[in-house]
Amino acid sequence: MITLATATALMSYAAASLAQTTPAAPPPPAPRAGPPPPAALGDGPWDFATEKGKLHVTVVAKGLDHPWAIAFLPNGDMLVTERVGRLRVIRKGVLDPNPIAGTPDVEAEGIGGMFDIALHPKFAKNHMIYIAYAKPGQVARQQSTLAVMRARWDGGATLSDVQDIFVADAWYGAAPLPKRCCGQGPSTGSHGGRLAFDREGYLYITSGDRNYGERVQDPSNDFGKIIRLYDNGGIPQDNPFVGKPGYRPEIWTIGHRNPLGLVFHPVTHQLWESEFGPRGGDEVNIIKKGRNYGWIDVTQGAHYNGEPAKGTKNVPGMEDPILTWAPSINPGNLFFYEGSKFPGWKGNLLMPDLTHTVLRVTFDAKGQPIAQERMMGDLKQRLRDIKMGPDGFLYITTDEKNGAVLRIEPGK
Repeated sequence: MITLATATALMSYAAASLAQTTPAAPPPPAPRAGPPPPAALGDGPWDFATEKGKLHVTVVAKGLDHPWAIAFLPNGDMLVTERVGRLRVIRKGVLDPNPIAGTPDVEAEGIGGMFDIALHPKFAKNHMIYIAYAKPGQVARQQSTLAVMRARWDGGATLSDVQDIFVADAWYGAAPLPKRCCGQGPSTGSHGGRLAFDREGYLYITSGDRNYGERVQDPSNDFGKIIRLYDNGGIPQDNPFVGKPGYRPEIWTIGHRNPLGLVFHPVTHQLWESEFGPRGGDEVNIIKKGRNYGWIDVTQGAHYNGEPAKGTKNVPGMEDPILTWAPSINPGNLFFYEGSKFPGWKGNLLMPDLTHTVLRVTFDAKGQPIAQERMMGDLKQRLRDIKMGPDGFLYITTDEKNGAVLRIEPGK
């Protein structure tokens, strides 16, 4: 007769034997490797030592979703674009919690979305602003392109008189994507989208290659071009290709990959541009009317699939960059410093980058770069735009999901 105690012991033994003979469940798969999560910014302030003195960095505003660009208003307030498609205003150092209404529908996929903002040179009188953005297709949103809208803003809650003054002939992105060379990336990248007005009031627009570099050397489209327009979107008759068969008349220069910086030098008035290369080969160029800057045939970087470029430098008919980097530093916007707050930087080029630093470049008497310094890397933030405020201090944006506008002052 089996007692209750004996039955219990037998059941325990059987369970133990089963546990020893049954294979254990396999462990869960390891997570896929990827970039580390971005470092939290913190509240600051931060102090940095540089070759030309100390810097003191403070937060102006936080809680912005990938802030892309800053435009200072005459009273010192600032407009800020968020890549997700919102336009924000910072008044007296305080971020308005409500976005400005009336902005266009934006295709905010990948690194596409709302890009640069620029004030009309006569903004104080006409209140006109310009915004570059990724415009969705009417049938398939993914069949998008770069556009620039103009609107009137009187300082209130909404824009008025909103209209597109430029829509690039660079529609692209709907499936099935065409076969492309060189291991190029997704169609949701490389829009360009930087804006600059010159002294005469002409508007310059950077249009990226959309990771379809085969289209760039074709002058009948706007892939990988810099565009020059009147402030109303009209085409100046002294553009270099007006009336030339097979060329779009709005084109100023050809052969760009993803131009994300654009500025006029305050002394020479030359137009300078920064752009992404492939694996290495990020560039800064001096932009000259009608010139070809080489992409996709000429680059000092390597294509993503290891394919060699057709040329690297000194290629007849192609312009070489004045600065280039390998490995890539992922350049942001450009700024030439001619202020008084940082006297050691006078005449220097400043460029925030997405590899977490502000680059400072010095030049010799002939305008050739002779030295570089990378600053503020301890912030560990992707840095996108840089502007000087009416107070003479510098302001940068952190291109992060929880992004910010930061102020740079001289340290003590």
